[in-house]
Amino acid sequence: MRVNVFFPAVLGVIWFAPGLSVHVTASNVKQESVVRPAAAGDPLQQFDEIVFAVRLPYNDPHWYANIGYYCEDQQHKAYAGNGNPGVGKLCKLNVRSGKVAVLLDAKGGSVRDPQVDYGGHKVLFSYRKAGTDYYHLYEISIDGTGLRQITSGVFDDYEPCYLPDGDIIFVSTRCRSWVNCWKTQVGVLYRCDAEGRDMRRLSYSGEHDNTPWVLPDGRILYTRWEYVDRSQVEFHHLWVMNPDGTSQEILFGNMHPGTVMIDAKPIPGSDKILASFSPGHGVTDHKGIATILSLDKGPDDPTAARRLHNRPLVEDPYPLSENRFLVARGKRLQIMDGGGKTKTLYSWNGPGDLREPRPVMARPREPIVASRVDWSKTTGRIMLADVYKGRHMQGVARGDIKKLLLLEVLPKPVNFSGGPDLVSWLGTFTLERVLGTVPVEADGSAYFEVPACRPVFFVALDQNDLSVQRMHSFTTVMPGESAGCVGCHETRNQTPFPMHVQALNRPPSQIRPFESFPDVLDFTRDIQPILDQHCVRCHNYRQRDGQVILAGDLGPEWSHSYFSLLAHLQVADGRNGLGNYPPRTIGSSASPLLDKLKPTHHGVQVSPRQWRTVWLWIESGAPYAGSYGGLRNAKDETREYEVIARVLHLGADVLQRRCGKCHVLNNPRSEKGLPIPFNPITARNRRGLTRPTGVYERVVLENDPIARLSVHILLNFTHPDLSPLLLGPLAKEAGGWGSCGAIFAGTDDPDYQRLLAGIRKGKEILDTKPRWGTPGFQPNWQYVREMRRFGILPADFDASGERVDVFQTDAAYWRSLWHHPE
Repeated sequence: MRVNVFFPAVLGVIWFAPGLSVHVTASNVKQESVVRPAAAGDPLQQFDEIVFAVRLPYNDPHWYANIGYYCEDQQHKAYAGNGNPGVGKLCKLNVRSGKVAVLLDAKGGSVRDPQVDYGGHKVLFSYRKAGTDYYHLYEISIDGTGLRQITSGVFDDYEPCYLPDGDIIFVSTRCRSWVNCWKTQVGVLYRCDAEGRDMRRLSYSGEHDNTPWVLPDGRILYTRWEYVDRSQVEFHHLWVMNPDGTSQEILFGNMHPGTVMIDAKPIPGSDKILASFSPGHGVTDHKGIATILSLDKGPDDPTAARRLHNRPLVEDPYPLSENRFLVARGKRLQIMDGGGKTKTLYSWNGPGDLREPRPVMARPREPIVASRVDWSKTTGRIMLADVYKGRHMQGVARGDIKKLLLLEVLPKPVNFSGGPDLVSWLGTFTLERVLGTVPVEADGSAYFEVPACRPVFFVALDQNDLSVQRMHSFTTVMPGESAGCVGCHETRNQTPFPMHVQALNRPPSQIRPFESFPDVLDFTRDIQPILDQHCVRCHNYRQRDGQVILAGDLGPEWSHSYFSLLAHLQVADGRNGLGNYPPRTIGSSASPLLDKLKPTHHGVQVSPRQWRTVWLWIESGAPYAGSYGGLRNAKDETREYEVIARVLHLGADVLQRRCGKCHVLNNPRSEKGLPIPFNPITARNRRGLTRPTGVYERVVLENDPIARLSVHILLNFTHPDLSPLLLGPLAKEAGGWGSCGAIFAGTDDPDYQRLLAGIRKGKEILDTKPRWGTPGFQPNWQYVREMRRFGILPADFDASGERVDVFQTDAAYWRSLWHHPE
């Protein structure tokens, strides 16, 4: 979205006394002498000491899940040791003598993320004291004296970095949100002064922003993980921003899926970057492959990345030059050269691993970037030069695009699983709030005002308000900031040619909201009534036109109508794919449902308001539950799937005898596969319940047996006798579909009655606690706990006796995170 920029090489670095051969003499480590005397000019000559941390490896396999507690149970900790005494030390190695000094022994606590100050006199780090749950920022002198605490509170503050103006940038859970696809808390970028005062939030992702570091030009390099209508496990790449949060833009990798690019730092004396490329969706402790990035090819060229080695993976690479790097590898600190060869500086045989080696030496302060933030403002401005400049714009003619739809990505106050749960069927993981539209000029330009400090993204609309192209990332402006972009998905390694931009001939457009429409859509509340009025008369359990059911009866997880619309490809949503789709292949223009709301489809005539409501629902990600209060905890999710297992397991012998001759049991991907018998032991593996990730080609899925034979549609827990599992094999004369012939000649068949009794029993169990979209629904206790913690619900709120309006509660939660000028 933005053009590539380069930063100058570091100049004038101050170096210290030459190093000698390294050997180890500490009594608790192996005696080892593996590094030869440094040659003239070797960076090892330029410092005497290395600061590093000792701590236990983290338990969770996710690279980010190392702070706070799990949403399911606040007694289950995500940090190493899960609440048990940890191993934590801040140490200093003298590379001349090999001796190690302990600057701080956490004595059952944990130490992480040290950074040496500009003068080489102090160490900034994150420290969780023994018996406590939160990491806070601390500073200590290089001789181990003068320990002082900088931040406090019931949040985790970690991965700090000194700024050239004396302030500190760090990662914190003060954003009060949860990972969209996991059970742990989110940390994003904040800054404060040296005393922990004047704290400001800088980044507004619903996912993690990590490992900030100052570039030679004064900007901040960091890792941003995000996904807007695309895969939750593929995009965590390198971004940059100014130290005040302005000018957030991609530095490298956002066009290419896979690999967590983290722990990135500039290489002294060059315009290159050293980073850890952690494989796939990342490895715990940020383990990865030390990789050098050359930015002269722009942010999208994969050949700009050169890996230095393969396995074994390393941790925390720190560049000394283009040919010398400090790395941690389990219980060893090592020097790596530009060819990936390593020599051990120090080995440890005590408990815990060695982490984050940092040379103790002075370094020049980077330039101070003047702040462009006006905290008294609530908005910023965006100027789009030409919406037609970009990749994947084939077939889009000038004049096609008339508006931009603005949407806001909404953070989660709770989350319990690795999937979207009831938010969608493997489409969007987050709710998307509709802000409104702004005009696009004839030359493709747009200039408009947007709410500050909020993650927003855009959809380009044609004259009929149908989607032409969709943004698969988000942008943020800080208060008072004016930001600009060239076009939609433009090539980022070129600057725009000078042009006259029509949109700048006027004041910025104000967002035009959709008055009287909900800004966050819910399927049961907003869409089902429209289907009931116009569609169910032909798409019901008795008249199943097109083999599609649009009644709102509940299956195991969603309503039959919601499942049917998605399974029969009537809605083109985010698909959990890789994004960057061609024009008109996602959203309203690619959703056949809108064409079926016209008189040409059997005389259907919806009102303009009804059409707009369905359009808003599609463009905002086609969610099922329009509140995060609908997310199920493990107990509720397990209860529902145990019911499925019980129903199908008890009827397994009936299905085997009466259906097994024609249907392949337990293979839902087979043309005639049934997801049964459903083994209760493995009920939660959801066989036959998922969509193919990243695949939405009609030729592949238009006859997908999942649409007809998934338990999502086979079982009806609102009206058990209308379960397609019963109607399919029931003779037409008896009120069934007869699609399997007359397997059951009548409803008095004992096997039919056995299946019906099982489904009725499942409904009885599920009805003991009202489900999403049914009268009496209440959110789970974790949702109430977090809303109390965030101050949205009163501290003494009792959900057992008081109703929770989850829509209003969600809205109050989001508003509490918005920027409110003091």
